[in-house]
Amino acid sequence: MAEASKAGHLRHPGSAALALGALGVVFGDIGTSPLYALQAVFAADHGAVKATQGDVYGIISLVVWSITLIVSVKFVTFIMRADNDGEGGIMALVALIRRVRLDRPVIKAALVAAGLFGVALFYGDGMITPAISVLSAVEGIKVAAPSLSSVVLPVTLAVLVGLFLLQRYGTETIGRLFGPVMVLWFAALAAAGVAELAVHPQILRAFSPHYAVDFFAAHPGIAFVSLGSVVLTVTGSEALYADMGHFGRKPISRAWFWVVFPALIINYMGQGSLILQDPGAITNPFYLLLPDWARVPMIALATLATLIASQAVISGAFSVTRQAVQLGFLPRLNIRHTSDATIGQVYVPAVNWALFAAVLALVIGFGSSARLATAYGIAVTGTLLIDSILFLVVARLLWGRPRWAIAAGVLAFVTVDVLFLAANVTKILHGGWFPLLVGAAVFTALSTWDRGREAVTAARIAAEGRCWTSSSTCTTGSRRSPACRASRST
Repeated sequence: MAEASKAGHLRHPGSAALALGALGVVFGDIGTSPLYALQAVFAADHGAVKATQGDVYGIISLVVWSITLIVSVKFVTFIMRADNDGEGGIMALVALIRRVRLDRPVIKAALVAAGLFGVALFYGDGMITPAISVLSAVEGIKVAAPSLSSVVLPVTLAVLVGLFLLQRYGTETIGRLFGPVMVLWFAALAAAGVAELAVHPQILRAFSPHYAVDFFAAHPGIAFVSLGSVVLTVTGSEALYADMGHFGRKPISRAWFWVVFPALIINYMGQGSLILQDPGAITNPFYLLLPDWARVPMIALATLATLIASQAVISGAFSVTRQAVQLGFLPRLNIRHTSDATIGQVYVPAVNWALFAAVLALVIGFGSSARLATAYGIAVTGTLLIDSILFLVVARLLWGRPRWAIAAGVLAFVTVDVLFLAANVTKILHGGWFPLLVGAAVFTALSTWDRGREAVTAARIAAEGRCWTSSSTCTTGSRRSPACRASRST
């Protein structure tokens, strides 16, 4: 497969500095999922999942294998190999699809349209992530000091204002600032999990996938519904891929396997063990996993970590927007390069402030992370499914991978994504309509601009009677223009 291009990264892609920077930008979203994911699982559908041994083992097994299959295998091992001149994200897959040769243009057009809709859903995800992440962290105040519950919303809004003001300084500066914080965050996640596992290690049996299978066999309806919340453990996968242009594939891969992946698994295992010992802990298993003296410091650390969670999708939105402009799906925007060493690090003011306005509206409108969790998931799972389909098409038609490998990819990736998406359909009436509405609006803007650009190009060619292009390729319709060949030869 095509390796990630080095064109976008002037530094050595395996440097410790880049890996630390990646920790500070790329993994915030998925790295803060332990704050609310298991709590959402046990609260979903009026507490359909119970704190019994069978349910807890089944849920933890689902979490472990979802993270392993979707993030470690699908994204980090495979999909991140598909880059567009060093850039990642679903827009990179759209660019690669455009290079694929298909006998039926309508199929290619449908694939590109699906990719654009996935891009649109990513923007919807980018609006919800900062809101739910920061809210879930600040809500720890309710556990540590219930009398201060009224300050949760004001503190959340103040934190978000600071985050979006910081964007203009670029991901390199932010990565240097947040990298050490995330190292401390993942160390704290692992330490909290290890402390519980040392006392009650039985939950480690959940590494066996047969517990997930048994859970589905015993309670198929409940297990299916639970997938709508289990998917919260892999939110940030697309952001991880979209941020590839900022740091490169190798630093992101190393940071994931050496730091992030083990810390997440240990913490989820610890939360599961706690719930088995104290079923009442389902109200907030993350903070209740900690001793009393550690809760206030962890609230402060979690607030910083959720700022970084927001950073992952914000930076990804900047990268996707830059690619959309380059591919002709958006008009020219003010795009500022924020690094002299890494070309993929950019800041897009228009996107930054549009996301800011939407995030504030979500925080005020929904008011809590539990309510936002009902809106979260539909955009994520839709994007995951489109990523899988486009990647497999690229692997087969552009890279020539064998049919058996593609079939295995369909079985391992597409089937899982379809299950997660189907489980999240029930959220549409409970807030899931918001990312879909945003997605529809963004998709309309992208597709309309593209069609308009093509119409203007065709009209100009007809009016001037000679070759005119809006890209590096000189064509008239689907055939090479003789006038163009003549003009290029002179």
